[in-house]
Amino acid sequence: MTIVERIAGSIGERIISGALEPDAPLRQDQIAREFKSSHVPVREAFRQLESQHLVVALPRRGVRVAPFDTGSVKEIAEMRAALEVVALRNAAHKLTSHHLARIEVALLEGDNARTIEDFEIANRAFHRALVAPCAMPRLLSSLDGLQLANSRSVFAMARSSGWRPRPNLDHRLILQALRARNVDQACNLLARHIQTIERLVLRSSMPGRPASNHVAAWSETQSLTL
Repeated sequence: MTIVERIAGSIGERIISGALEPDAPLRQDQIAREFKSSHVPVREAFRQLESQHLVVALPRRGVRVAPFDTGSVKEIAEMRAALEVVALRNAAHKLTSHHLARIEVALLEGDNARTIEDFEIANRAFHRALVAPCAMPRLLSSLDGLQLANSRSVFAMARSSGWRPRPNLDHRLILQALRARNVDQACNLLARHIQTIERLVLRSSMPGRPASNHVAAWSETQSLTL
């Protein structure tokens, strides 16, 4: 792992987990000291994080943690719903039994996760395995960034509503459709799956919403989506 990858990975995980809050400033000097590096790899790490929609570079304000608000949640969900379906359509006819087995492993790891961190690692692996055979590297790179940005929603809901292990029914239905070679159904399920995330994240983050409803939203999210 290069120093750039180490810096980008560490800062990215802090943003995703909520340890770094939206609009928090990221100081080149401070990060360079932390990682015992020059400013050059820090700037490159910032560029990677910006491409992943985790930071923004603003005139006269420097680099800051990207906003996490209604607009950003909707934008990321709509981009994922469009691009991930394109990738799946291009990947579906190339899926071998080996690919399907990898998808199932990620699904089972998510179902068996005992922490939100382990669940989200498995969740990312599932979505990556779905589209990996599409052989469209630019599209896959964009989706990797969008999936990381989406992870902020997962952790935000866990912080506000709690988390408990629960099977992911949407993931299982998508895999079943792919095993049956029903590409249209798999793509429709995937699009609905991503759009439901958007709806539930926005619903759970409404100001003044009762705590019991937050828990219900998170339970629904775990059983249907992510």
